[in-house]
Amino acid sequence: MFAEIDPPRVPSPGPAQVAIVGNAPEAGDHARAIDAADWVVRFNNAVGFGGRAGRRTTHLALVNRGGQMREWLEDGAFARRPLVAGAGAFLLPFPPDAGRGHAASADGRDWTRDAARALRPLGRPIRLLPHALHREARRTLGHEFGACDPNPSTGFLVAFHLHRQLRGSGARIAVYGFGFAGWPGHPWAAERAWFTEREREGALRLVPLRD
Repeated sequence: MFAEIDPPRVPSPGPAQVAIVGNAPEAGDHARAIDAADWVVRFNNAVGFGGRAGRRTTHLALVNRGGQMREWLEDGAFARRPLVAGAGAFLLPFPPDAGRGHAASADGRDWTRDAARALRPLGRPIRLLPHALHREARRTLGHEFGACDPNPSTGFLVAFHLHRQLRGSGARIAVYGFGFAGWPGHPWAAERAWFTEREREGALRLVPLRD
């Protein structure tokens, strides 16, 4: 029914430009740089979409557990929203029916199949992040960055996956609008430390929030 995210294909000639766009409202105006990227990855309601965060979306990650997806599915116009209708592909971060001990076991009902039914008429790929990625993300945040309860955020899971897939490809990844704050169940300090370490290695660029 679903496929895991396809291995990225780096555009030729030259390395890919990837923009991972978070939802911090103080991200600033980066529309031109974001829209110029080969891939533009956004999350959920995509703060700033259509304005200071640009207008292109090649990959839209939609949380498929809990109340937010239920609200979207109850909105008959959800699939017609410009953000959703214009996305090139959809990423659902939590594998369906994941058991205890995975990041997918966060509170809330699994809406994966309902979301797929709502999105399928758009004719775009619907991808799932695999169980193995969740296990590795939790291990990394817990063992390497000291998270006591390593329940990764959607933004971290997608960035973690793209970093793994694009490593060694020459792709340049810019991360916008990541404020490392929100639902208290996510290990924000550990996630920030992971991004900071990847930036130190030169694997990505973390664009600072506007003061």
